[in-house]
Amino acid sequence: MRWKQFFTPVKLIDANQVRDLIKETDSHHMTILDVRQPNEYEEGHIPGATLIPLPQLDKRFHEIDPSKQTIVYCAIGGRSRIAAQFLAGNGFGKLINLSGGFKAWNGESAYGREKEGLELFSGNESPEKTLGLAYSLEQGLHDFYVTMEEKVNNNDAQQMFRKLSSVELIHQDRIYLEYMELTKNGVSKKTFVNTIVSDVMEGGLTTEEYIRMFNPDMTSPREITEIAMSIEAQALDLYFRAAKNASDERSRTFLLKIADEERIHLAELGKLMERI
Repeated sequence: MRWKQFFTPVKLIDANQVRDLIKETDSHHMTILDVRQPNEYEEGHIPGATLIPLPQLDKRFHEIDPSKQTIVYCAIGGRSRIAAQFLAGNGFGKLINLSGGFKAWNGESAYGREKEGLELFSGNESPEKTLGLAYSLEQGLHDFYVTMEEKVNNNDAQQMFRKLSSVELIHQDRIYLEYMELTKNGVSKKTFVNTIVSDVMEGGLTTEEYIRMFNPDMTSPREITEIAMSIEAQALDLYFRAAKNASDERSRTFLLKIADEERIHLAELGKLMERI
């Protein structure tokens, strides 16, 4: 028996420190591990978290890269402490346990089942197909921000939504250039765009579905900004899960790159919330 796993101390940090660490760490070098049950995960989880319930961890821990920084959390901290100690006893050296668990997180969260939204990304897409899907998703968020800019009655919020909608267009241009570089076929942007036939927004839900889900007061800048933060969290979560699911390394790298940029958007929206 590896008694070490019962005695190895694991670093414990609070939610604010975890948020800072996530912001500072490249997605390629981090795993956020949720050891709760699937129904708990569905009700809310940290964007990009990998779900491995504690009762399954002994058989599935090999799915996690032990060389990466691993943040472990559960509901209030008990299960994650046991999980982190188990991982420490099995060769994981960069472990952090979220103090107070998801209850203490009190930050941006994603919702839904582990595979939700992944009908867009089966994991077997070619890099070309992945770029096409990403372009379509970015268009969905651009359209959302344009709509929010028109609805919100707050100058700071209007400027932020205008900025974010412009950034999504820049993302689309980058996706198109990446496609051109990849395919070498010189297809026009119009032809490329016409091959995209998806009307879903980032996060795998339509704009209308999101509005119905949260039923915000569209005259309230804070509530509209909360909606935008929730959508960015869903987008971030979807890109992380799609990257994990991707069998092609180039597709995985590109999806993680987009996820990192959406994480920056989320931080900017958080700052906006503090101002309005």
